[in-house]
Amino acid sequence: MSQFFQIHPDNPQDRLIRQAVEILRKGGVIAYPTDSGYALGCHLGDKKAVERIKRIRQLDQKHNFTLVCGDLSDISTYAKVDNSLYRLLKAHTPGPYTFILNATTEVPRLLLHPKRRSIGVRIPEHAITLALLEQFGEPIMSTTLILPGDEHPQTDPYEIRDVLEHALDLIIDGGACSMDVTSVVDVRELPPTVIREGKGDVSVFE
Repeated sequence: MSQFFQIHPDNPQDRLIRQAVEILRKGGVIAYPTDSGYALGCHLGDKKAVERIKRIRQLDQKHNFTLVCGDLSDISTYAKVDNSLYRLLKAHTPGPYTFILNATTEVPRLLLHPKRRSIGVRIPEHAITLALLEQFGEPIMSTTLILPGDEHPQTDPYEIRDVLEHALDLIIDGGACSMDVTSVVDVRELPPTVIREGKGDVSVFE
């Protein structure tokens, strides 16, 4: 049965953030709030945790996970970013965008798109997520918490607990989230290409 932490969405309690990070470090799978819907997350490159997430969401092997990062310094470790691309990312992070970038050799193979060596990266504008990332010291491997058969991400931590309390190690209650998914923007070549329009304003890339 999963633990259930009620964490303040604007002023996250350090003690609970530290406990959540310890669960991640030990191979746990967590549900946590972002600036769009709730997400599932685990330690970068943890194959067992990834397989658990795939079972929960009934994902195939082609599904692309996202690296949720705390700041742009994390992104430069895992993705190839030149000066013009850095300026574009800086102007739109943190926020509800997932950017498709060319991956560096630091990215585990199980995270990569199998043909393009690309990776999805995002920096959410959410105090709990950013506190987790700061304490964790590295990106969280994540995917939106959309249950099989649903079209929209989960937004209510109590509903998540009702359905997944035996499948997860931790559910973070950070209050209700938006029902919107992130906007997905491919920036491997400029000008950017909008792959999916979601919560983030994509008119700025047109």
